[in-house]
Amino acid sequence: MKCTKGRRVALAVASATVLTACTSSEPSEQPGKDRRATSEFLPALRAAERSTDRAESARVRSTTVMGSQLSIESDGALDWGSALTGTLTITYTGGTTAETMRGLGITSMEARYLSDAYYARMGDAFAAKAGGKHWLKYVYEDLETLGGGGANFADQIRNTTPNQSVKLLLDSADVRRVGVETVSGQAATHYSGTVRVSDVADAELRKQLEQAGVTTQTVDIWVGDHDLLVKKVEKARMATGELTQTAYYSDYGTRVSVRKPPAADTKDFKELLGEQGGDSPAP
Repeated sequence: MKCTKGRRVALAVASATVLTACTSSEPSEQPGKDRRATSEFLPALRAAERSTDRAESARVRSTTVMGSQLSIESDGALDWGSALTGTLTITYTGGTTAETMRGLGITSMEARYLSDAYYARMGDAFAAKAGGKHWLKYVYEDLETLGGGGANFADQIRNTTPNQSVKLLLDSADVRRVGVETVSGQAATHYSGTVRVSDVADAELRKQLEQAGVTTQTVDIWVGDHDLLVKKVEKARMATGELTQTAYYSDYGTRVSVRKPPAADTKDFKELLGEQGGDSPAP
């Protein structure tokens, strides 16, 4: 495996895994920053925010398209209680990153999220070029040392929850109630709005969006029984193209159990870069 290709593949996995996980993030609001959602819908959105936070886990099924760079589908379960944990199966469906992965014989990947790191199962073709090891380990602290957005990767992974969309709508000045629609066989209330990135209350999330070249983001959510989010669609134009993500949530409160892959079958991302002469590669 050539040095540049090894770096590119490892970072492509990091990018794809984070985009999948980024069904939302748990913002820490700026002190004194007022939510902008109109008072008419504020109680309903606040109820959805509280209920989804308290549920602490759910099954997640999503589709993400990032311009011509990447399109993926994911399915699994996440727990956002004391720390993010969970397992997702990610399928590469298109884009230049998917082509890079297919060059290694990888069309899908299992991602396991633990409190200090996440693990990506690369497959047999990659293992043949990585000392027989199938898993790549990404320690969040190591990702924070990377240039070109590595810190954003770590922040997004650690802070993933399925209710960022509700929180973003609370930062929107034009929230509207579209109506009641059927989602996954149940009635759900559809809310929609546009969020200016400059109005996002969470400083870290705002920084991530600004670095991606996003100025506005459209947000649609569907809230079902017990004030729980059952679907969301987010769209934004980034410097690298248009980002669209659709996610479905179900089985709130589901038990999520994640095992660390065997150490003997795991290659550390930082170790891989060191072997190939990369100190601070950019994605």
